[in-house]
Amino acid sequence: MISTTMINRRRALGVLAAGAPALGLARALAPSPDETLEIAPGPFKGTRESLRDYRIPDWYRDAKFGIWAHWGPQSHAEFGDWYARTMYIEGSPQYKHHVATYGHPSKFGYKDLALTWRGEHFDPEHLIGLYRQAGAKYFCSMGVHHDNFDLWNSKFQPYWNAAANGPKKDIVGLWARAARKHGLKFAVSEHLAVSYHWFQTSHRADTAGPYAGVPYDGADPANSALYHDTHETPRNAKGEEDLWSPVNVSPAWKRRYFDRIKDLIDHYEPDLMYIDGPIFFEEIGLSLVAHQYNLSAKKHGGVPQAVYTSKRREDSEVGTCVLDLERGVVDTIWPTPWQTDTCVGQWHYNKGQHYKTAKLVIDMLVDIVSRNGNLMLNFPLNSKGELDADELKVLEGVTKWMAVNSQGIYATRPWKIFGYGPATAVSARAGTLHFNENQRQNLSAADVRFTQKGDTLYAFCMGLPDQAVVIEPLGTKSPQNPSKVQHVELLGFKGRLQFKQDETGLHIDLPAQKFPLPPQAVTFKIIGA
Repeated sequence: MISTTMINRRRALGVLAAGAPALGLARALAPSPDETLEIAPGPFKGTRESLRDYRIPDWYRDAKFGIWAHWGPQSHAEFGDWYARTMYIEGSPQYKHHVATYGHPSKFGYKDLALTWRGEHFDPEHLIGLYRQAGAKYFCSMGVHHDNFDLWNSKFQPYWNAAANGPKKDIVGLWARAARKHGLKFAVSEHLAVSYHWFQTSHRADTAGPYAGVPYDGADPANSALYHDTHETPRNAKGEEDLWSPVNVSPAWKRRYFDRIKDLIDHYEPDLMYIDGPIFFEEIGLSLVAHQYNLSAKKHGGVPQAVYTSKRREDSEVGTCVLDLERGVVDTIWPTPWQTDTCVGQWHYNKGQHYKTAKLVIDMLVDIVSRNGNLMLNFPLNSKGELDADELKVLEGVTKWMAVNSQGIYATRPWKIFGYGPATAVSARAGTLHFNENQRQNLSAADVRFTQKGDTLYAFCMGLPDQAVVIEPLGTKSPQNPSKVQHVELLGFKGRLQFKQDETGLHIDLPAQKFPLPPQAVTFKIIGA
């Protein structure tokens, strides 16, 4: 016989929520928050001092381009970002859509939406094949978003996960298998830590109308495994809800976060762990970093080949991890590799949305790589697990460009300067690093970006130039002090190019005849500069 105390503990985990079956206690009950944080043995401990010795692996420095599928139950509504939170904000567009489409959130809440998500056309083999052709060297699956719904067969979230409910598929596992089969490194994203505050909207109620005062389904303690317990969300100095704050986060939730992300790492040993925020909860987050690195070091002669990201600049200044900028670009050449994560549209699929063009994607990729960065680009999938026609058009444009120009991208390093031209000063003045991509200008044929590989310099002219190109930083009296240019090629063109180098720059005559090249940018391969 199960005691009342045990039933209450299981109810707190949400095992009895939404008609969930009575699961074994070994799977349902998380360890108590005061238990030791056990991590894999190896060269690293869960301390900042220990993790200072970490170095970013060469595979990541060489890869430059990854693709991400920001796909989960929130995609089922096909109504944009943060649906699980904003559907509970009275009067918001997503609240109105939800009420009109599914019913009031006191009767049909996010838990019900998640259980009706099927992803019936999801074909990771096909999608990964497209991404590999487009030039991606790593692929990122979402592991768990702020909605607290795990996308793998989760040991510590046994009911609210994609293997048990919804699609009833191990989404992360299927992505991992397909990516590695196609020779791509495999990454996973986690957005879980902030879920504790993020989901508090589900505990509220309408203030007006026929349902005024009727609590949403998140207020029911039986649903707490998905929606958490009811608590006060901290606020910042402006009085705004501070969803990323550790204030008021219970020790039990911090421990639960550790157990679930460690379970994710143990299941798939990802080559890259993307963290939506800083390294969370200090010792807990640092222990997860050390755990991933130690597992990787065991397989690679004591030297970890895994990558962990943080959006907090201070976390990555000495060893530890890679700096990730959401929808942002650094203002100069960064001393260590870093990453932009951005999306062709919104993060979660939104029917009818407008996407970045292939030209803009190429602009960003080249610009980021010239500054020692990587681009991880999200193509959101619809409810059924497919790319729409407009996304496929963008992907096709990227594929065609990379087929001609990728040698100037992969395994390159920054040159003396990242570039020059009318857009250079604008991007350098962009201000804050995160969310500054909307402050940048589109690049044109007047803008040039540089990368190098050994003795070879690549100069990207970011558009289709006229019959002649002058690359000023390669002039004989340029501050960059280039050597004498010996040979110039145009990638994608088999003929010889005429050029001369003088005080004003490197002058390149383009072929008089028309030749088919992807129009987004052209690449000059320069020997000797």
